[in-house]
Amino acid sequence: MIGKLKGTVDEIAEDHCVVDVHGVGYVAFCSVRTLATLPGPGEAVVLFTETYVREDMIRLYGFQSALEREWFRLLQANVPGVGAKVALAVLSTLSPSDLANAIALRDIAMVSRAPGVGKKVAERIVTELKNKAPAFAGEASATIGLKQELGEGVAAAPIADAVSALVNLGYSRDIAANAVSAALKTAGEEADSSKLIRLGLKELAR
Repeated sequence: MIGKLKGTVDEIAEDHCVVDVHGVGYVAFCSVRTLATLPGPGEAVVLFTETYVREDMIRLYGFQSALEREWFRLLQANVPGVGAKVALAVLSTLSPSDLANAIALRDIAMVSRAPGVGKKVAERIVTELKNKAPAFAGEASATIGLKQELGEGVAAAPIADAVSALVNLGYSRDIAANAVSAALKTAGEEADSSKLIRLGLKELAR
């Protein structure tokens, strides 16, 4: 089993790259986001990898971070109908933290932006992974709890109203939730919606 490649970039193609490790070229299939972060040919690179062994092939999948690899595993292990191709499509469209946020907020439209992911598959992803998202939220960890409450419809009324108001002003639900979360730290849990909206707008204006 190959868990990591450390070498130099030999080639970058549409859906994979070749990493030269001491003269051996390893083909790693990657998300578009990972391919976009790679340095140029001849430059040093480290890829976290997942090895798939089948009767007719051995295939490597490469990731820019261990967290991205965990989401690749989670999607396939927990969501019926999601294989490597769909998992890579999702991770090509959404970063791990964006995916965690979308699942927490039950934002099916966001998840279904991935090529080949229709509404039914997006619903399955959101439903099957809603309890796992917080543990793999990465940089979104600080606000994931509040977003889950919003997604499940159990957030306190002032919080839900403030987020709704910011969404009505044209902000995405994710950005609005981040702003209200920051406002809560300043205003406290007892703040009313008008105060949260005002402070949230200040956060968004920064």
